Amino acid sequence: MLKIGVTGGIGVGKSVVCRIFALLGIPIYDADTRAKWVMRHDEALKQELTDAFGTGSYTEDGELNRAYLAKTAFHDPQKLALLNSIVHPHVAKDFSDWVAANNSAPYIVKEAALMYESEAWRQMDEIIAVFAPMDVRIKRLLQRDTHRTQQDIEAIIGKQLQEEEKMARAQHIVYNDDKQLLIPQVLKLHEAFLSKV
Repeated sequence: MLKIGVTGGIGVGKSVVCRIFALLGIPIYDADTRAKWVMRHDEALKQELTDAFGTGSYTEDGELNRAYLAKTAFHDPQKLALLNSIVHPHVAKDFSDWVAANNSAPYIVKEAALMYESEAWRQMDEIIAVFAPMDVRIKRLLQRDTHRTQQDIEAIIGKQLQEEEKMARAQHIVYNDDKQLLIPQVLKLHEAFLSKV
């Protein structure tokens, strides 16, 4: 089965691209959503996170304490690396199980902002980088994430792998710049992927 990765920085429109693939009947693995699920339900992972970051990692009712983990790890590169090194192997296993469960599909798509940072690209056959100019991304994010300031958004973008590097490493680029039509770009890729399976 062909495994296609979709990546790009915050605000480029990865989810929109994946929704088009989903409408075409292709199974989509949303790494961010699944990571949150795994962090709530994988008992071994919960123990590892508690051991590494303290009992504040989870609330009394067993829910992930995202605010605590963000405050503890996000601003410290070493702690963030530790957090990722604990979480990513569990998400990788979850992805492998999900692929096995979707083995009748012609191909699958994995959406992941941290495709390269998490080494998830190694599990993919091809990568699509979604691109949007910085001003378009910031405008979208200010409209979508009303709780964030422009400074917050720029800080998040600054921590992610540069778009130029993502585009250079990808086999395909989809431009979501509000100038080029998105659906024809995705349809062309869909047809290309189907021709390979």
